Amino acid sequence: MTAYQDARSAATTPPPQCPAHSDAVPLFGPRFETAPTELYREMRREHGPVVPVVLPAGIPAWLVIGYQEMYQVTSDSAAFPRDSGLWNQWDNLPDDWPLRPMIGERRPSIYYTVGDEHRRHLEMVQSAMDNISPLELNKHCEELADKLLDGFCGRGEADIITEYAKPLPLLVLARILGFTDEESPVLSKAMSALADGGADALEGFATFGRMMNELVAAKRAQPGPDVTSWMMAYPEPFTDEEYALDLMAITAAGHLPTSDWIGNSVRLMLTDDRFAASLTGGRRSIPEAMNEVLWEETPTQILPGRWAAWDTWLAGQHIRTGDLLLLGLAGANADPKVHVTSAGADTGLRGGNSAHFAFSHGEFQCPFQAQEIAETIVRVGIEVLLDRLPEIDLTVPAESLTRRPSAFQQGVTALPVHFTPTPPIKGTR
Repeated sequence: MTAYQDARSAATTPPPQCPAHSDAVPLFGPRFETAPTELYREMRREHGPVVPVVLPAGIPAWLVIGYQEMYQVTSDSAAFPRDSGLWNQWDNLPDDWPLRPMIGERRPSIYYTVGDEHRRHLEMVQSAMDNISPLELNKHCEELADKLLDGFCGRGEADIITEYAKPLPLLVLARILGFTDEESPVLSKAMSALADGGADALEGFATFGRMMNELVAAKRAQPGPDVTSWMMAYPEPFTDEEYALDLMAITAAGHLPTSDWIGNSVRLMLTDDRFAASLTGGRRSIPEAMNEVLWEETPTQILPGRWAAWDTWLAGQHIRTGDLLLLGLAGANADPKVHVTSAGADTGLRGGNSAHFAFSHGEFQCPFQAQEIAETIVRVGIEVLLDRLPEIDLTVPAESLTRRPSAFQQGVTALPVHFTPTPPIKGTR
């Protein structure tokens, strides 16, 4: 029996009316940290592009890992809406189920609304983001990156994840949303707990919501040149609760995925000879490394979710009304039908091609403006890092790096490096 089969047989028995079969794959365990690529291959070989899975507490779902099937599900919001109210498993959830905040109940926000109401929220958020100056965004990214680097550049060693990649996106988001720099560490801790789905996920979710409500109240009293104030100035009427929920969606979607995009890209550039030019001052390989990561190690591995509006079939699997479909973005990106010819040769599709699912697809994909913000944070963050620390290198073997213990997010927990110490610039850039 393989380790894969051992883990599968050890899963909690799914509850009654489970859409999955008896051989459902547990969507948790150490292999998501140590060998996710191999695990997806085994899932595909045994189940095909739509995999019966089981979540903590025996909650069943389907994981979509086929490229064509992912396109179908994300393109058909009538058959597969993002409406958690349809879920047929709500009555089976424990009160303290750790993934409850990630799944989310019906709420009046950009993430949980459908149809015309979703489009109304989306237009308001996009309108606010359109006011962000690209020059100002670059300035924020450079200034905050320099500030973080000043904190450790003289030591000659650092952990790039905890000291740079993780805080940088939230510092930038905090500024453009209207938070102060001092508030971002509290947000970071809360959102990390939420994304990892551990015992402190519910507490993190509560802190996250409280801070967003406080931000809305502050900007209602004193608007400023920030996304929150621009959202509240939009001519369509929204409640303070709706503003807060939309801000939660923006921040959650923009923080850890962007942090892991930075971390995964830097790790790739430190361990893969194809991108070594970036470490000697070259710029051509930075966007190439960033795009490679979105194909091969996309930060958001699995995205919940879609729910079946009616009984249907998908890749030979019988999907029942109310079943949860998890979007296996990493699995779909790795689908051999996309990359490998019938003769077994790699098509080389990745390269400069951005037809990946890193930002999802369809009506509920990450707004284009938000994708541009994330790309700017990552690109500028890596550029400043390599400008300031050109001789950076890992202090540990690449194989010893540990991934975050989550099936949903992919990123290393630490990236220890050493470099020639340099003096801080203290805002002189």
